[in-house]
Amino acid sequence: MTVSMLGGDRRTGVEDEYIRRHHRHEVRDNQCSSSLVKHIRAPVHLVWSLVRRFDQPQRYKPFVSRCIVQGDLEIGSVREVNVRSGLPATTSKERLELLDDNEHIFSMRIVGGDHRLRNYSSIITVHPEVIDSRPGTLVIESFVVDVPDGNTQDETCYFVEALIKCNLKSLAEVSERLAVQGHTEPIDRI
Repeated sequence: MTVSMLGGDRRTGVEDEYIRRHHRHEVRDNQCSSSLVKHIRAPVHLVWSLVRRFDQPQRYKPFVSRCIVQGDLEIGSVREVNVRSGLPATTSKERLELLDDNEHIFSMRIVGGDHRLRNYSSIITVHPEVIDSRPGTLVIESFVVDVPDGNTQDETCYFVEALIKCNLKSLAEVSERLAVQGHTEPIDRI
């Protein structure tokens, strides 16, 4: 598994430990996997309140235009996501695998849709940290996915990492904007 830092920073031992502890994927020969790290200048409860909303990924994911959840919001729930134009997909069907509000762990798996991401699953963990003497958040997102016919592992990882980097950048922008505006409560209470 490769690990990418957003902004070109070096990984720390703390990040390595979180990845070892929470971001375990069983990677087969025809798959690629990676972990990406983002430091956000907003308190962990604010960032987590955005990440945990399986029913509202469009709050910070710029490529999602609409989301409909089937049934109650619980482990095993399925959402149908409409994807904005510009990507090689229009829909994605995704299942909530894990939502741990104590440890701040979110996991989902793609179970259908009109795209080439087969056997895709991801884990996002959110950890408190201090950035410039202020409350901050370390976000780690990892994934595993099949390499489609006609693509290499490097091409597949590069594509998925680019999407995740865009989502994490947007998560940082939304969270930091809310923090600057003085939002101290989790976003789902606003």
